Amino acid sequence: MPLAFEVQLKIRKPVAQVFDAVVDPRKLSGYFLREGSGPLVAGATVLWQFPEFEERYPVVVREVVAPERIVMEWGSAIAGDPDTRVVMTFVALDPQNTMVRISESGWPNSPEGLKASHGNAGGWMHMMAAMKAYLEYGINLREGGAF
Repeated sequence: MPLAFEVQLKIRKPVAQVFDAVVDPRKLSGYFLREGSGPLVAGATVLWQFPEFEERYPVVVREVVAPERIVMEWGSAIAGDPDTRVVMTFVALDPQNTMVRISESGWPNSPEGLKASHGNAGGWMHMMAAMKAYLEYGINLREGGAF
């Protein structure tokens, strides 16, 4: 059985604003990426570049349902393995608060798969914490450092 995880965090902003902070590459670059090649639109393949890496990673956007859900796939951290699937859900708790959930699945059930999935779980949790700081306080936690 392939490995999977889910992380979640409450962000004190309206759901449409939180959703837009992920879909819009200019905003996503304000707290998570060095650069995104385009908006997350169903059927698109965008390139994400992280501050700590020179490579650009292709992200295949499978589904976008504003402001509720984004489904995408990208390369596994393990060479030769299939892509993993990332599902982001955005739930309005009330008009000013949003619960963000990110799940990722598809790693092989192996020591390498376990290590890669744990690394990505931490990376997505860091992304959500950085998004919270960016949206709630205007702070870029990734500036000047890498995780």
